[in-house]
Amino acid sequence: MRRKVFDLIASAGGLVMVAVLVVAGALLMWGYSFTSANVHNQLAKQEIYFPPKAAFAHAKLGTEITPSMIPSVSRYAGQQLLTGQQAAAYANDFIAVHLSELPYHGVYAAISSKALAAKPGSAEAKELSGLEQTSFQGTTLRGLLLEAYAFSTFGVIALWAGIAAFILAAVMAVLVGLGFWHSRHTPAEAELLPAHER
Repeated sequence: MRRKVFDLIASAGGLVMVAVLVVAGALLMWGYSFTSANVHNQLAKQEIYFPPKAAFAHAKLGTEITPSMIPSVSRYAGQQLLTGQQAAAYANDFIAVHLSELPYHGVYAAISSKALAAKPGSAEAKELSGLEQTSFQGTTLRGLLLEAYAFSTFGVIALWAGIAAFILAAVMAVLVGLGFWHSRHTPAEAELLPAHER
């Protein structure tokens, strides 16, 4: 095979790869943009706010703000919950802490089964019914927030994958350019493998 022909074929293949990488990068960036906007908009509608900064000055066990919340939750003090990272902090370091303080560590299935087993109309049944509702609401909100965090994580992965695709496309474009340049400067009669190497 002539060297010039090989250079042209390899460069054309590289050109196709550049196009594929650019399209992939564009789709990944669109995925990131869509996911980020969707997570932000859905969280904004919930109008959830972190406790104000002043609340963290009096952190005590058994109160709204516990000492365990200071490292993570206090970073967002007073802010509206709008991002996946904020959702994870609120779910894992705020709601989960309060759920764990409930009887049976706030596990809805455990509280619900105890509520069903309690004598109807008894004080225990009424108390467990209230705990059941609190656990259900807390567990549901925590799950929804963690879903928002998961989707935002997919968005970040798409962002970095998109950037990598564009970088690879740029590198490939340079190699394609060098391939075409080399084919123009290669004599038409030059073989890919000289006769003595075949």
